[in-house]
Amino acid sequence: MTMRHRQALSCLALLFILVSSSASILDDTCKSVAARNKDISYNYCILFFQANNTSTTADKCGLVVIATKITRAEAASTRNRIDALMASGTDKKVNGCLSECRVHYTIALNWLEAAAKGIESGNLQDAEVTLRGVILGIDTCEEGFRKLGIKSLLAAEDATFTAGCSIALTITSML
Repeated sequence: MTMRHRQALSCLALLFILVSSSASILDDTCKSVAARNKDISYNYCILFFQANNTSTTADKCGLVVIATKITRAEAASTRNRIDALMASGTDKKVNGCLSECRVHYTIALNWLEAAAKGIESGNLQDAEVTLRGVILGIDTCEEGFRKLGIKSLLAAEDATFTAGCSIALTITSML
C-alpha cells in the first residue's frame, strides 16, 4: 500500500469517526429528549431534525439553534396560513381568534430568534424562559378556539410547532 493510499484511508477513517460521533450526539440527544418529555418520541425527534441537514454534525447547542430555526420556519408558515384563513373567513369571532393566534406566531418568530441568540451566547436561562413563553403563547391560541366552542382551525400546526419548541426547550435544559 502506498503512502497516499494510507493517508486516504486514514482520512476516511477519521471522517467516519467524526460523522459517527456527530450522529451519535443527535441519537443520544433524541433518546434523552424522549426520556424527559413523554409527548416527544425518539422517532419524532429524529424526523424533526431531518428537516436540517446540518443536524447530523451538530453538538447539543447547535441542535437547539437548529430546532429554533425549524420552528421559526413553521411559525412563518402558520402565520401565512392564518392570513389565508382570515382572508377567506366571514365569521368575526373566528377571525378575532385567528388574529390573536397571528399575534402569538409573530411574537414567536421574534422570541425564537432571541432564544437562538441566547443559546449561542451561553445565556441558557433566558433562552429557556423565552421558549416557555413561546409555548404558552400557542397554548393561548388554542384556548381561544376552545372558548369559542369550535374545533381549532390550527390544531395540527399548533401541535407540530409546540412539539418543535418542546424539543428545543428540553435540549436547552440539558445544556
